[in-house]
Amino acid sequence: MNEPLDSAPLPPGIDATTVFRSLFVASPDGILLVDAAGEILLASPSAERLMGYEPGTLAGLHIEALVPDSIRPRHAEFRERYGHAPRARPMGTQMDLVAKRRDGSEVMVEIALSPLQAHGLPYVMASVRGIGEYPRVRQALQRARCSEHLAQLGKLAVDARDPQDILAQAPAIAAEALELRTAMLHLLDPGRTLLRLAGGVGLGAGERLGASTEWRADSPEGLVLTRSEPLMVEDLRQEQRFPVEHALRLGRLSLLSVPVSDRGKVVGALTVWSGLDRRFGDAELRFMESVANLLGTCLQRAQTEEALSHSQRLEAVGQLTGGIAHDFNNLLTVIQGNLQVLADLPAVGGDTLAPQLVAAATRASRRGADLTGKLLAFSRRQVLQPTAVDVEALLRSLADMLRRTLDQRIRIHVDVADGCPDVLADASQLESAVLNIAINARDAMPGGGDLVFSAAPLPQLTPELREQLELDPQDPGPGYVCIAIRDTGTGMPEAVKERAFEPFFTTKQAGRGTGLGLSTVYGFARQSQGTVLIDSEAGLGTVLSIVLPQPPAEALEARAELPATSELAPGTRVLLVEDDAEVRLVARRFLKDLGCGVTACASGEEALAWLQELREKQEMLPACLLSDVALGAGMRGTELARQVQEAWPDMKILLTSGFSADLLQGAADWSWPLLPKPYNRAELAEALARILRD
Repeated sequence: MNEPLDSAPLPPGIDATTVFRSLFVASPDGILLVDAAGEILLASPSAERLMGYEPGTLAGLHIEALVPDSIRPRHAEFRERYGHAPRARPMGTQMDLVAKRRDGSEVMVEIALSPLQAHGLPYVMASVRGIGEYPRVRQALQRARCSEHLAQLGKLAVDARDPQDILAQAPAIAAEALELRTAMLHLLDPGRTLLRLAGGVGLGAGERLGASTEWRADSPEGLVLTRSEPLMVEDLRQEQRFPVEHALRLGRLSLLSVPVSDRGKVVGALTVWSGLDRRFGDAELRFMESVANLLGTCLQRAQTEEALSHSQRLEAVGQLTGGIAHDFNNLLTVIQGNLQVLADLPAVGGDTLAPQLVAAATRASRRGADLTGKLLAFSRRQVLQPTAVDVEALLRSLADMLRRTLDQRIRIHVDVADGCPDVLADASQLESAVLNIAINARDAMPGGGDLVFSAAPLPQLTPELREQLELDPQDPGPGYVCIAIRDTGTGMPEAVKERAFEPFFTTKQAGRGTGLGLSTVYGFARQSQGTVLIDSEAGLGTVLSIVLPQPPAEALEARAELPATSELAPGTRVLLVEDDAEVRLVARRFLKDLGCGVTACASGEEALAWLQELREKQEMLPACLLSDVALGAGMRGTELARQVQEAWPDMKILLTSGFSADLLQGAADWSWPLLPKPYNRAELAEALARILRD
């Protein structure tokens, strides 16, 4: 049997009182001696430090002073029950137990109660241990705290409609989770030259929310952006890669900064600072990366939603303009046709003033046709004739023409990659698109500058570009070529760049532009299964890039076309189907002037009935069907063409239309050529001659 401690022999010269006092003072756990009324009689130095009290100030207080307000009623009941049956027992091992410190904060603890009644003393000794001091527990607490704050940020990301709310609150959430005072979020501007302080807490002198500065590689954020990887500095006093004087003056000794990425591209940095050295480790790094990933997702969602909204706005305007252009082209067909007929009249030719008036009206109607053509290009309602286009030949031809016509102070260069592939596009529309961009570039360089045409194949498509091209994630695509037109002009501020493709939007003076130049380019590129990219900043010039697909092998083989001829055999019989009476009258007159025999019908049903009557009488059929696509409420021209092709396969078919919004439905599957409205007599003759020759 071991002897009781109070009867165990002590070394000579050492008394029990000294030993017990030393044990009381040296114990790492806090020791409290409490009487039956709950008054603290003695408090060890460890207990005072744990509870945040100055030496000697804890004794004399009631034990309730260490109990959080929320659990005081339960604690009073427990203490009363314990007083009736005191026993040694641990507390806080199976549940979270917290104590209240002097400053009102709380600390997680474990408590062991030891009643001293068996020793003749009416007291209870409480041994208090702050479990947050243990690394394992501290790490668990930190993980729980970080998870809680990450969930808070995630909920904010789901609920917030404005990404600025997330950008503003993310640094504060990160700082609170890591129990830090200072956190900052810097984001690159679209031109990737300036860093903007998008959010932050605990900012010091010279650090202002919303402020933008040119980003430098010799800064924490600059290193993160340059390397695209996290940066952890354990002691700023030893740092040599960037200036630290400002941070040290603010009492910052260590930092952790992680990149914020959007679609695989680093767009900013999230940084936290601490007044302690060696403050950050793997756990903090993982948490910060999680926050940065969530921020990147939020930014991507915001951009996707904005792009979708912008696309929907453009599509709505496109549908409107397509419908207007269709009706307007019918009117222009009548106007131009009658003007051409009028110009041929002897009475007009013999008058001194009449030919000038007719010519002026004809020029005005052509300008109207050009305007509707641009509207149709933007709304993607024009019918293109894509072929394999030699990009280098087209750019060099355009450059030679522009050198003769543009301001001589504008230096024009062509830079095409060796072996640059052809593109699949309508050659005339591509030329018009590049010319439109070049004219805009000229206007942006009133004092002269450099205009560079370049082209090269795209070896790899970025996820952002794949999304714009609407490619399936598993689809490698046909291969693409980027045609870029770069100028050194005034550039575009962000507000202008966002609206650059909107029809009728222009920054030019009244009367100097229609605002349809870039919208035409946009519509053409999208209809050609490509897209247009803008890279511009005010004062730093603009690069507009047209991305177009490469042609399949069969398009390359068909590049050389036979020259068109407009000669029609006299007496060629044509079945004309047109629901608009005035357009029908003009088309009939054109065909008569070309020496054709004409039968005109107002609907597809009428035309089929007439053809069936010819079959029954075994009379000769017309050589060609000339039909509008939109034939009012009756049968569409495409359905008429299909039935004619099936019943009379030898009859040639030519469709015509002002390109209504529904024209493109199934247009890719048509085998029939299409003549756009408005057309003149020569264009009609050429189109008829081409299909009758084939």
